[in-house]
Amino acid sequence: MVTDKALSMLGIAAKAGKVASGEFSTERAVKTHKAHLVIVAEDASENTKKMFRNMCGFYKVEIVFYASKESLGHCIGKEYRSSLAVTDEGLAKTVQKKLAQTTTE
Repeated sequence: MVTDKALSMLGIAAKAGKVASGEFSTERAVKTHKAHLVIVAEDASENTKKMFRNMCGFYKVEIVFYASKESLGHCIGKEYRSSLAVTDEGLAKTVQKKLAQTTTE
């Protein structure tokens, strides 16, 4: 398996304490304007995807649908996570760059 640079970057962000994970924490980060990037697992429920798509549209936060719940959770040292928010602008931009590279490869 190719090491996923975007997920590795999320792991670094989590260690730095710049990731809010889980639906409740992600939602709170968006609504308090702390989130710079929201990542929702591709295998999350349609309701979850719709809720975050609408919320991020309203609060003008970048949203990406990427990876599985298991790999999102694993990269930040947790079990399953269907959503997470990067709360540092610099780290969020770096993760977005890595995601763009991953999708073009």
